[in-house]
Formats: sequence, structure tokens, C-alpha cells
Amino acid sequence: MITLRKDGARLAAALAAAALFGCARGEQASQRADSTARNLTLAPAETTAAMRDVPAPEPQPARPAPERKASVPVRKPAAKPAATPTTPSTLTLAAGTKLSLSVTDTISTRSAKPGDGFTATVSEDVRDASGRVVIPAGASVSGTIVAAEPAPNPRSAGRLELDVRTVTVRGTGYPVEATVESKDSVMQGRGVTGGDAAKVGGGAAAGAIVGKILGGNKKGAVIGGLAGAAAGAAAARASRDIDVVLPKGAGITIRLTRPLAVRRAT
Repeated sequence: MITLRKDGARLAAALAAAALFGCARGEQASQRADSTARNLTLAPAETTAAMRDVPAPEPQPARPAPERKASVPVRKPAAKPAATPTTPSTLTLAAGTKLSLSVTDTISTRSAKPGDGFTATVSEDVRDASGRVVIPAGASVSGTIVAAEPAPNPRSAGRLELDVRTVTVRGTGYPVEATVESKDSVMQGRGVTGGDAAKVGGGAAAGAIVGKILGGNKKGAVIGGLAGAAAGAAAARASRDIDVVLPKGAGITIRLTRPLAVRRAT
């Protein structure tokens, strides 16, 4: 019994010693692992780079920071004003437009001759088809006398023909092509002239001679002279010229045969 007890105690002691030895070896192995890990962690980067035989990168110069441009506010283009219709620089009167004129001075076939000039003024505003004034009242008109023939007797008609050439508007003259539609002319007798007296005297003398011859005395001559004078006066009246006259301010109406363009007032 004693021997078995001694053997058991020895076996227990041996197992305890083995357990302690195993624990000590495990603790040493753990310490070695911790030391290796600590050495790897603390190793400098240059040592690692040297071990890999890779040259260290050269230091690069620092790049300047990009310049920041000042922001410029973008302005939106101003809205364009609405287009307005263009205004024509000239105004035009169509062919067929009528103009009323007033003669500046009296025109008479007694003194006027073909080729003489005359003047007139526009009596009232002349407007285009849109109602705009093209020629204002008072504008000056000039023309030429084409024919001036008095009537040879009261039963005949004389001739007074006019031709309008230009109209002046705001200082600028414009050529005009038009016909005279009407004119407020009057017929005016010249009265007793030297020619008329000669006709009367000649008739009286001829009558006196005839009366003296037929009557054979002074009484016959007187009677003949009176009859001859009456005949001479009748002849004078029958042959007396009658003038065609346009009094100052008389009206003339013309009609355009071609369009007339006039620069509009500014």
C-alpha cells in the first residue's frame, strides 16, 4: 500500500512538472511572437526601402496654387426696342391730282406775249392718298404764257394759254408736268383807241363827201358826215379787240399728268 502511494505521488509530481514546463514554453513562444511583431511595426521606412532595392523618389518642387480669377458678372444684353416703321423721306402726289392756284399779278392779252413768265400761289393744302400734306398752301408756282391773243370782236373768243413749270416747297423747286383745267378769266373791251377814232373820222369824212356830192350843198355834206361817222363808229365797234384777262388773285386749276415727289418736312 505504501509503495502504491509513493508511486502515485511521483506520478502526480511528474505530471505537474510537465504541465509547468509546457506553460513556460508557451509563454516564451508568445513573448517571441510579440517581440517580432513589435520589431516589424517599429522598423523605419528607409530600412524597408533599402531591403527592396528601390531608389527613394526625388523631392518634387511644390506647385503654386492656381490663380483664382476674379469673377466678372455677366451682363445680359439690353432688350432691343420694338422696330418702328420707317418714315419715307419723300411724299408723292399721284398723276391726276388737282392743285388750286391764285394768280399773283393780272395777266391780259393786251400786254402779255408768248414766252412771258407768270407766278401764282397754291390756294390750299395739297394732300396725298394717305391725307398727308405734300404741298402746303402758299407754296409758289411759276410758269410761262404760251399764247396771248385778244378776241378780234365781241363775237369771237381770244386765247390765253398758260403752262405751269415748277412749284417751290420750303425753298426747293420741283418740276411740274400738268395741264390747265380751268381759269377764271374775263373778257374786257379796250374802249376807244386811236384806231377806233380813225375809223370814226374816216367814216365821217367819207360821208360828208358823199353827202355834198349827192346833196349839192353844205346841208348834204353835214348829213352825209353824220351818217358817215355813225357808220365809222359801227365799224370801229365791230372791229374792236376784246382782251382775255386774268385779274390778280383769279383762280387757276391744274391737273398733274405725272407723279410729283416732294421731300417731306423734317
